Amino acid sequence: MSRTLAPILGGAAGGVALLGILLILLWYFIFHRRNVSGTSETGSSDPSIQVGTSVGTEFTLRDARRYEMGELSLATRNFSEQSLIGQGKFGEVYKGLLHDGILVAIKKRPGTPTQEFVDEVRYLSSIQHRNLVTLLGYCQENDLQIIVYEYIPNGSVSVHLYGAGQVSQVKLEFKHRLSIALGAAKGLAHLHSLSPRLIHKDFKTSNVLVDENFIAKVADAGLRNFLGKFDYEGPSSSELTADRIFLAPEVTEFKRFSDKSDVYSFGVFLLELVSGQEARELMSSSNADQSLVDWVQNNQECGSSMIDGRLGNSFTREGMEELIQLIVHCLNPSSERRPPMSYLVTELDRILEKEMSLTTIMGEGTPVVTLGSQLFRASK
Repeated sequence: MSRTLAPILGGAAGGVALLGILLILLWYFIFHRRNVSGTSETGSSDPSIQVGTSVGTEFTLRDARRYEMGELSLATRNFSEQSLIGQGKFGEVYKGLLHDGILVAIKKRPGTPTQEFVDEVRYLSSIQHRNLVTLLGYCQENDLQIIVYEYIPNGSVSVHLYGAGQVSQVKLEFKHRLSIALGAAKGLAHLHSLSPRLIHKDFKTSNVLVDENFIAKVADAGLRNFLGKFDYEGPSSSELTADRIFLAPEVTEFKRFSDKSDVYSFGVFLLELVSGQEARELMSSSNADQSLVDWVQNNQECGSSMIDGRLGNSFTREGMEELIQLIVHCLNPSSERRPPMSYLVTELDRILEKEMSLTTIMGEGTPVVTLGSQLFRASK
């Protein structure tokens, strides 16, 4: 038996060794081929290089589309005034129609071509999520830097809440606003789940867009990375501007951004959803030394004056109180005491689900619960 078994074992060991050598050679061939294949625009390796993973999250670095200036000029009628739809930190924003029929938002600013610009565009374009506006590509020609995004037809939430000179045709009831808040929270939570995590740094109501189905999409994620050193808006660091009020205390004092500074900005966004007004306008008539969270708590105790009158009876007392408590948590002066975005997603989902079930209208009947018109009345 032993004479027979020895050759068998020897042959099996040799086969295993040969298989191992073949696997190593195959791995080396694939890895070497990936590293030697590059692109003329970036000089980098294969466009499907994995650049980040986290629990439940994995994304790959791929080539963003490089647009020709002629194509973008044609899409915007030579960047005409009629195509201009806004002005942002990056520069002018144009609506464009590409030759393949795709509507895009095109952001343009003066700038010499740089590899860093291309690398940043490629990284940001790799981040895909239902609640994030997708960065499609770029162009660097004629001393211009251009980034191209998908076009979101219904504009920003700020227009629907308090847009100057514009009246929204859509009535944003409480459930609609909760749904928008939940979508925006999911977008930010996805950014924070990446490895390394991506901090938005400029989250505000005007950067939350809604598509044709009023699904919220967070815009300009990571756009501040293009802008270099952080710069305060306005001639004075103490001036209360529409953008500045979204900045957390640690940002205005120490220029320290984090996922928790995004959470603070999200709290201001929730406040504007509830009030239907700019947070800056709410604070302009208050005590100059009063913090935003103090203002929310004081007005909560005084009654329902902070709640948008256009909401009517479209919300329950319980749902509104829980949402206001989330606002208070988000606006905590201590960043360590603010909740993570993942928690806000869970809570907003729970509040929305309960609100949907409690305010269900059967036929021509009335909601089955006491509504917001009696909010805080019981506490008097």
